[in-house]
Amino acid sequence: MEWREEVARTKRAAFADWTYWGRPVPGFGPSDARLLIIGLAPAAHGGNRTGRMFTGDRSGDVLYQALYDVGLASQPTSVAADDGLELYGVRITAPVHCAPPANKPTPGERDMCRPWLVQELRLLRPTVRSVVVLGAFGWQAALPAFAEAGWSVPRPRPAFGHGVRVTLDDLEGGGGLDVFGCFHVSQRNTFTGRLTPAMLRDVLRTAAETAEAADAGGTAEPAGR
Repeated sequence: MEWREEVARTKRAAFADWTYWGRPVPGFGPSDARLLIIGLAPAAHGGNRTGRMFTGDRSGDVLYQALYDVGLASQPTSVAADDGLELYGVRITAPVHCAPPANKPTPGERDMCRPWLVQELRLLRPTVRSVVVLGAFGWQAALPAFAEAGWSVPRPRPAFGHGVRVTLDDLEGGGGLDVFGCFHVSQRNTFTGRLTPAMLRDVLRTAAETAEAADAGGTAEPAGR
């Protein structure tokens, strides 16, 4: 928390005229989403500056372009919290809501912040049908949160991998949850080609179609446009 607030005070020269958000960054998207994206943590000069998940940094540029390409976002860019961007049937959150030093959250920070992820999952339970988890850290954080929120997680826990798909049963008799692994949209992954735009679009499209199929015959609007 101290580091997050220090960054907001000292700023980066390119954003000297900004008033940084400098607080925990909430989830973004409709509260009745059928698709959830779980990332890592806000970037120091991205979400920590703008106050919105994946907004104002290179990782967000890649993610929102892909969401737009598959019909899940109203525009391909996300630069500020008041830029008019809307998400269609998808919500974005993270296991850690404060920007961590060096953009690397620790296991302790992950565990301290877990109750917020669990609460968000519980609030989404009536509608969420699929989840895309970005990166191994997010995967390790999400699995125990799914269990606490009421879904059955296999033992041993499934290993992370790009394209991995795991179906979790609802212990309370509601809808199951399809969880998809995807490499994180970090600059390291996108600059090296480990994660290409096509790979990202494929996972997002499959997850959105899975969520829509799970609700076939229901009253909710389609996940895409």
